[in-house]
Amino acid sequence: MKIAVAGKGGVGKTTVSGVLARAMARRGYKVLAIDADPAMNLWLSLGVPKSALTNITPLSENDNLIEERTGARPGSIGGVFSLTPKVSDLTDKYGITGPDGVTLLVLGTVKSAGGGCMCPANALLKALLRHLLLDREDVVVLDMEAGLEHLGRGVVKGVDVLLAVVEPSYRSIETAFRVKKLAQDLGVKRVYVIGNKISRDEEAFFVKSETEKLGMNLLANIPLDQAIPAAEMAALSPIDYAPASPAVKAIEGLTHRLKEIIAS
Repeated sequence: MKIAVAGKGGVGKTTVSGVLARAMARRGYKVLAIDADPAMNLWLSLGVPKSALTNITPLSENDNLIEERTGARPGSIGGVFSLTPKVSDLTDKYGITGPDGVTLLVLGTVKSAGGGCMCPANALLKALLRHLLLDREDVVVLDMEAGLEHLGRGVVKGVDVLLAVVEPSYRSIETAFRVKKLAQDLGVKRVYVIGNKISRDEEAFFVKSETEKLGMNLLANIPLDQAIPAAEMAALSPIDYAPASPAVKAIEGLTHRLKEIIAS
């Protein structure tokens, strides 16, 4: 299963990604969690100790590695670089093993065409994502920013399901709609909405009705849960801090639903 999680900033997609990855691992899957969000906070939702990140440089900022694999140093002008660098060993070299055996790989940001063109760093990251999504048999949970256009068809076509996380607001639902359109244009057939931070029946109804108006499928609602910010203040994953909390249970419930969806 290759699962991408996207959404407007602040809606809770990193929490969903981290708890979902841990829940999958507890069900016996070999799980790779990829942090491709500029905020790079997936380690906290996974429960990886911050001390383990001390010497970790996001791959997008590892100039020596990029030069070694592509033949060009980031920032250099002109020259030729490889669009198909060797990447099959990067997870073993740079992945961090976290709780429940989940492997965390910190990519950093893949720049959009308008923000950085096709450069050696992008060539490396796109080749790596293609490998992880198309060639590996692990469960992959990809925590990413809202936009998808920076990935391109060759990468996104490896995604089995894209989850667009929303909160009860028009802006987050409009972002989810744009994510859906981009994903479908790039060949992702299964796009579902996850409602998050739902505190009242009125909010659940709002998310359901607004997503239906835009032709989107609502997969689940996750309740507003004070255990989530409390876990962050304690620097713990929600699944460790409050394993029986409503939000954690709701995210854990996604594992079976996703397996059924992908199997169909």
